[in-house]
Amino acid sequence: MNRKLGFFLGVALVAANVGFAQNVASKKVKVFTTAKDTKLRISENGTLSFSPNAQPFETEATVFIDADRTFQTMIGIGGAITDASAETYAKLPKALQQEFLKAYYSKTEGIGYNLARTNINSCDFSSYSYTYVKDNDKELKTFNIAPEEKYRLPLIKAATAMAGGTLPLYVSPWTPPAWMKDNNNMLQGGKLLPEYRQAWANYYIRYIQEYEKRGLPIWGLTVQNEPMAKQRWESCIFTAEEERDFIKEYLGPTLHKAGMANKKLIAWDHNRDQVYQRASTILGDKEAAKYVWGIGFHWYETWTKSDMQFYNLRNVKEAFPEKELIFTEGCKEKFDMDSIYNWSLGERYGYSMINDFNAGTAAWTDWNILLDETGGPNHVKNLCFAPIHADTKNKKLIYTNAYYYLGHFSKFIQPGAKRIITSPSRDVLETTGFVNPDGKIVVVVMNKTSNDMPYQLWLKGYAAKTTSKAHSISTYIID
Repeated sequence: MNRKLGFFLGVALVAANVGFAQNVASKKVKVFTTAKDTKLRISENGTLSFSPNAQPFETEATVFIDADRTFQTMIGIGGAITDASAETYAKLPKALQQEFLKAYYSKTEGIGYNLARTNINSCDFSSYSYTYVKDNDKELKTFNIAPEEKYRLPLIKAATAMAGGTLPLYVSPWTPPAWMKDNNNMLQGGKLLPEYRQAWANYYIRYIQEYEKRGLPIWGLTVQNEPMAKQRWESCIFTAEEERDFIKEYLGPTLHKAGMANKKLIAWDHNRDQVYQRASTILGDKEAAKYVWGIGFHWYETWTKSDMQFYNLRNVKEAFPEKELIFTEGCKEKFDMDSIYNWSLGERYGYSMINDFNAGTAAWTDWNILLDETGGPNHVKNLCFAPIHADTKNKKLIYTNAYYYLGHFSKFIQPGAKRIITSPSRDVLETTGFVNPDGKIVVVVMNKTSNDMPYQLWLKGYAAKTTSKAHSISTYIID
């Protein structure tokens, strides 16, 4: 390179850096906060400005933002529309139904949910056990989704309309019909009998077709909810090898033959503790892997007294970067109305979402969007918390702080957003960040401690001072 060319390139580089610095200096940061012992609930509570700070000192608590390093693309955030949610919704007066739909699915008046899950056949959060065919109908000639017509389908349609006419929906079975299983029981685990593998694969197709006849397109499906759990409710066991072979030999080919190769097929759909073993067994087989879009997971590994095992997700993403991670279910178990406003409910969501996204997760789906004042209905008394509960006796909605914590992500991080680096200098500050398709940077910061934490957001040599309130979560929009 000659000296003259080097000089001009150097001048251009300096000018570009100056231009970028001026651009950061002119950016404003809107702050939205939810905090314990305050009235703040996804409340806009300030605007920050950037000032020069080329090199922060170690004494300055900082969240470093690097929007030049991008990772997975956000698909969506939402919750499950179950029989229990739909039956509870149906008990509400029309005005409360509208309030509820807006709270979740309105992009302006609510938290903008844009993804949904629902159950194939009954699950624990149904009022009774049911299937869509008569016993021993291997040809599925009697297939009929009538059990959903009264409650669940109307709610899914209403939610889709409130979401703007589009709500990506994926479906999950808890169990095949009893007569397809070796224990002849929809409950208590059991396994799919070999002679019914093709009939069961056809079952998914028929279910998807019935939804799509009703104008409800199906985005994806999971192979089996919690395939390693023998439950007192609807359940069915698949080892890793059995799930791999069912995908490879039956479900994958059947989807393709039916013209459904575009449906997102999700394996595992169980806890993080065994997620790598399941993923490596299925995705390590090329013939199975070609049908699989991603790996689904839940957060219930905590039943063993373990913390949430996010590093197992990172192992999966590092080993199989071409496949997606999707959080398919989580809730707080053992409902107790006396704990309905317990702040740890929301913090559990924030903790999981921040770390799941930082581990490479591209979509996140809560469990029931609505339950009643008992934590149900549930035909086996597996009563749980939801972000919103309906007091059906007194005709009112109860918003737990989990609803607001979820909203700090779903309201602001848009489908198509790319995750970026947000690197905190203090462990008190748990954080993740995205850049939306419109170029706006979204940073979420959570503080689970009982003390306020002053700190600064740092971007390209500029810093904006702020404070993370005790037991709070804040979303910062940099524009």
